[in-house]
Amino acid sequence: MTAVETETGQLKTEADEPGWEVDPDDEWGVAVITTVGRQLKLRREAAGMRAADFGRVVGYGEDMVYKIEGGKRIPRQEFLDKADEVLNAGGLIAAAWEDVKKVRYPKTVRALGKLEGKAVEIGVYVCNSISGLLQTPEHARALFQAAQPSYAPDDVERMVGARMERRSVFEGDPAPSISFVLEEATLQREVGGTMVWRQQLERLLEVGRLHHVTLQVMPTKTEAHPGVDGRIEVLKFADGTAVGRSDGAFNGRPTSEPKQLRILELRYGTIRAQALSPRESLAFIEQLLLGET
Repeated sequence: MTAVETETGQLKTEADEPGWEVDPDDEWGVAVITTVGRQLKLRREAAGMRAADFGRVVGYGEDMVYKIEGGKRIPRQEFLDKADEVLNAGGLIAAAWEDVKKVRYPKTVRALGKLEGKAVEIGVYVCNSISGLLQTPEHARALFQAAQPSYAPDDVERMVGARMERRSVFEGDPAPSISFVLEEATLQREVGGTMVWRQQLERLLEVGRLHHVTLQVMPTKTEAHPGVDGRIEVLKFADGTAVGRSDGAFNGRPTSEPKQLRILELRYGTIRAQALSPRESLAFIEQLLLGET
């Protein structure tokens, strides 16, 4: 059985890979997948292979091969690697994954990641969970798996991958100045079990010690603050522009309107002022790990 066959040895169909359809509203994604599919078809035909024969070799059903070639399905990396080998493409088909993976994730996630990648300053407060930028893969996976109605396993992995891609913002050169405010209750919830929870706390300590990151904890025993309605996020850019959003303002939609941005900055500033200092916050997380709280 090849690496891309199902556990039963049958050729893969759409039912085996949910969540790999191309979003027709994603123009860039459609263009990339269509181009990759066209190149696959040309190389398969040049090799004198029928779609059914090619599919059997790579472990996919004929219909799946046609849909990938027609730009209707996003090919997996292992499919491209196997196709490259079968068609003697010398690495050209396998290399297409570098383009495919950029459109693998939903358009909205890519747009957010692009904004974060351009920002020089990022401020994030999340009320009911740990910010996605701070989550470990295991923590994120546990959250997605707990959703109701439930996601298909493949969709879960897709969303986990998209969330982890955003963590590249910490590695920028120069890296943006990033501040987080986390609610104490979200740190005490053992999402994914004790081991995953401990790994998540260790990740928070790791990120919180970066020179360009400020991490603060909002104690549960504190007065009401402007973030009780949910998330607040503000991103500032080198040209002086900014964008922000809040679950409790402007219908939760992103805004770049100066007056509305000032409101979000005021709320976020007030939240930071009420939270523990960065030093106290890291010490609090260390105490959680030691079981001293």
